[in-house]
Amino acid sequence: MASDHSPRLKGVVIITLPPPDNPSLGKTITAFTLSDDPPPSPAQEPDRPLTRQPDLPVRLPPRNPELRFSLRSLLLGSPRAVLGFLGVSLFAFFLFASLYSRTLQELRDSDEDRERDTFVFPLFPKFGEGVLSGDDVQLKVGRFVGFDEERFMASIDGRAKKNQRGPNFVDSEDVTDSSAILPVRGNVYPDGLYFTYILVGTPPKRYYLDMDTGSDLTWIQCDAPCRSCGKGANALYNPKGGKIVLPKDSLCKEVQRSEGTEYCETCQQCDYEIEYADHSSSMGVLARDELHLRTKNGSLAKVNVVFGCAYDQQGQLLNTLTKTDGIFGLSRSRVSLPSQLASLGVINNVVGHCLSSDASGGGYMFLGDGFLPNGGMSWIPMMKSPSTNLYQTEILKLRYGSSSLNFGGQNSGLGRIVFDSGSSYTYFSKQAYSNLVDSLKSLASMGLSQDQSDDTLPICWRAEYIIRSIADVKHIFKTLTLHFGSKWWILSTKFHIPPEGYLILSNKGNVCLGILDGSRVLDGSTNILGDISLRGKLVVFDNGNHRIGWTRSDCVKPEKYQSRPFI
Repeated sequence: MASDHSPRLKGVVIITLPPPDNPSLGKTITAFTLSDDPPPSPAQEPDRPLTRQPDLPVRLPPRNPELRFSLRSLLLGSPRAVLGFLGVSLFAFFLFASLYSRTLQELRDSDEDRERDTFVFPLFPKFGEGVLSGDDVQLKVGRFVGFDEERFMASIDGRAKKNQRGPNFVDSEDVTDSSAILPVRGNVYPDGLYFTYILVGTPPKRYYLDMDTGSDLTWIQCDAPCRSCGKGANALYNPKGGKIVLPKDSLCKEVQRSEGTEYCETCQQCDYEIEYADHSSSMGVLARDELHLRTKNGSLAKVNVVFGCAYDQQGQLLNTLTKTDGIFGLSRSRVSLPSQLASLGVINNVVGHCLSSDASGGGYMFLGDGFLPNGGMSWIPMMKSPSTNLYQTEILKLRYGSSSLNFGGQNSGLGRIVFDSGSSYTYFSKQAYSNLVDSLKSLASMGLSQDQSDDTLPICWRAEYIIRSIADVKHIFKTLTLHFGSKWWILSTKFHIPPEGYLILSNKGNVCLGILDGSRVLDGSTNILGDISLRGKLVVFDNGNHRIGWTRSDCVKPEKYQSRPFI
């Protein structure tokens, strides 16, 4: 028996050479490990339930030099041995993947937090009066900003009138609404957004909100009184007495910390201002009121949440507010509604949306993890940055067909990409966009020529024949592929964008490129996946496990949803 200080045998590789009289038998290899450590006794390891550790990323095991030697020896052997090894390896790989996927699902199902609710939101049609043009493309990646003093002073009179009304605000006409789950609609073109509705107040009133994973704060146009509001789909929200959030509230401090605003002890309301990437803005105060939610099993839940009472909107927002009442902020910020519901123990912090690729648009979104598919999801890690609450991750490679598109910058092999349902279109960094446009110049030889008179989007092509749908020209274009996780093609996680995921048909009958130059968006080097490229997929943001996932879907209804289907 070896002493405590004697070397321990960790592994053995036995190579048996063929007999001299029959070299065709080839060599055989046997590899095993030995350990003089005693196996754990059942008495030393008490039974305990399996628990998830969502914050610990799955790591690949380190490379084993002994295994590398064994493989090298094997490759020097007979072809039969090589094929046998490859066959066994593939079988083991698929068996491991199957067991690993099943184990993750069993752990998820056994988690005590699974008793939390899940809420489904339908997306509705927008019957707009106009057509979205290249000048009013929606790009609602929002951020809190400090106040412009001139605008702030100009609104003081209006706020004073509001405060003179005292604590007992008078409600506008009560409009109650059943909380039935209805189909979700919306489209990229011509309307440029997908939206759902929420029920707020007592009695509950309905408000249509633009679904936006790129924004932190949910806000509703508000009679506070309203200084600059769009037409809106419903009557302005009118807060009752006691509903205005005070500066000492923790969520107010979170908002104003993001704005860089100092705490005001004597103020009677919590002000905010958000500026969006398309230079629109919203100004208002925070309010707290009852949010009514229909649960997965059909029951009605009621919870107090904080949202924006928005009385001053500027820019392109006023155009989209003709049939909506505000924005549904779904980012991972503490002030977003998913984060608030999770902190209150109502849901697990999971956001999912599914935008239909049909011409009629639509789809659904959900809060909570009750509608996660049992399998088939592709998952990538979510970047956690203290400076942003966006759903972003690292992208290692971008291809148009078989051609690589360079991200540019100092590290041209690595880029960032944001998943943003608030952006109508997809944006590439300047270098990647330029490479893509260069790759599309060959379309001229395929019967498509650029139409400078069509200003729907920066680049539109006309054909020598009538284009009735994207299906008529998709064979001319190639699939875009985003690679995550590994530079090796076979090992990377891939997000495929087919031609219908980046093309639209304009009202002039031309086909237009729905990927735009993002050099003036955010920091200029960030890529954005907008609605046009997210269609036809269920996309999930799992904030508890810091990951982003997707799978193909017709977006008719969620998996496990037993009520009437989404049509």
